Amino acid sequence: MARIRPDWNPDLLRMQREEIGLTLEDTGEKLREIAERHGFNIAANFQTIWSHEKGSVYPGPHYRRAYCRLYHRNEAQLGFRKALPGEEAPMESTAAPASTQRRLPNQPDAVHQALRSIREGTDDVDSELLRNRVLNAWRHGAAASSTDGPVVILVGGYAGSGKSEFAKFLGGLTSWPILDKDSLTRPLVDQLLVALGGEAHDRSSALYRDKVRPFEYRCLMEAAWDNLDCGISTILDAPFIAEFAQADWMQRFQNRCRSKRVSVAPIWVECDPESMREYIEFRGAARDAWKMESWDEYISGLDLKMRPQGPHFVVDNRLGAAVALVDEARDVLSGGGL
Repeated sequence: MARIRPDWNPDLLRMQREEIGLTLEDTGEKLREIAERHGFNIAANFQTIWSHEKGSVYPGPHYRRAYCRLYHRNEAQLGFRKALPGEEAPMESTAAPASTQRRLPNQPDAVHQALRSIREGTDDVDSELLRNRVLNAWRHGAAASSTDGPVVILVGGYAGSGKSEFAKFLGGLTSWPILDKDSLTRPLVDQLLVALGGEAHDRSSALYRDKVRPFEYRCLMEAAWDNLDCGISTILDAPFIAEFAQADWMQRFQNRCRSKRVSVAPIWVECDPESMREYIEFRGAARDAWKMESWDEYISGLDLKMRPQGPHFVVDNRLGAAVALVDEARDVLSGGGL
């Protein structure tokens, strides 16, 4: 609600709609088209849009992402939140001249802008080199030749940080296979926990951490090596909390990759606690039940300043800023627009 979101200005959402001459019904139709194109979970109608513009209901994460795609603005420009440093802020005038209305960028510009979210986390990595590897695969296909051999990208971060969205974006651009830890192992992990006397969706107990998690990650890494041994660049999607925090683990992995002429790109996706909570609550996964029920205890156990040990990259997804750029690039690549 507005009273607990002091940075929310719902009038800006209405102003954007009126500026381009859309009715509430038109807006709902276009939001539904965007949702279908992007896989957003919304069922927009004029009552819902009216409640958003009146400030009685704060739009959920998928609604906000859809609004951003419809109006070609970021969340700050639509009044959902304050602007991050360097981010475009809301326009001061109530109606911008047609010449200043934002147009979708061309495909290369949109992809470059989204990839610029990847920055150096340490001085011994080169974000431009990694971006060029991704761009080369996008332009020439996953089998694009490289004298440097395959690359393995490890996309990690806390639950709800946006790591899976970013990993999927990289995979969609490059056509490199994505190995998602949960997709690979969840059914087996659930049954193993039950067989050991635990609960299927438990991800917080010592039983899971000590008896199950090590094998979960072992399965993920073995599947990755199968690809890499065949010269196939691969993207891994998992929290990697314990792994990234261990300098020895990181060094052993780097050494094994170097021996096989495989380049390594660990990416840590940063996010703020409120955004993580919103996305965890929104997805409603059974494995997140304890996090939601004991949020203060859960969040107090996270090191929000954590960075991977050794060479790594960082994506700043605070307030969903990086994922918003990903959404724009996807929109451009799919030919989306009004």
